[in-house]
Amino acid sequence: MSARTSLVFKVASEEWEFEQIHRLNYRTFVEEIPQHAASPAQRLVDKFHAENTYLICLAGRTLAGMLAVRGKRPFSLDQKLKDLDSYLPAGRHICEIRLLAVEKHFRGAHVLQGILALLWQHGLKQGYDLAIISGTTRQLKLYRHLGFAPFAPLVGTGDARFQPMVITLETFESAARQFLRKAPSPTGQPSPARRTRPCP
Repeated sequence: MSARTSLVFKVASEEWEFEQIHRLNYRTFVEEIPQHAASPAQRLVDKFHAENTYLICLAGRTLAGMLAVRGKRPFSLDQKLKDLDSYLPAGRHICEIRLLAVEKHFRGAHVLQGILALLWQHGLKQGYDLAIISGTTRQLKLYRHLGFAPFAPLVGTGDARFQPMVITLETFESAARQFLRKAPSPTGQPSPARRTRPCP
């Protein structure tokens, strides 16, 4: 990979993009983090696939990284925590962020920065003001750096343990302001982050 301009950040829309998403999902959450059982097909279709919005980074026709966003209940965490809403502030428009994954040879600030900048833009557009994640315990330092805070006991088993974490729009903007300002835009060009409120 050369300069950051070779990266494109977008919402997944093409069949070949989705196929690579399923294969990166398998490599990350079966082979690297043993959350799911192995399969000869070496592809993992998420149980919420039809409802997910995938924010992705492409290097040419290669998927470099991804995450999924979904605002429809029940969330994945609804199935892992009894009475999820009792942990969260009332009156918020909530989304769940899942399946954050970056191919090993693309792991670096530019890919993650661009995906998170796209997430910020997407969240504003959809009117989300609170996000929850099941953060792998292997990356808790990163999530805390971005402003996520634990709000419930660990979930999962064995080597696939996850920390339920939450972040508000205000906290994300504050914690990631410099981070987002340096991130590539969805077209791959650097673009300053501007604070923009969703319309009521």
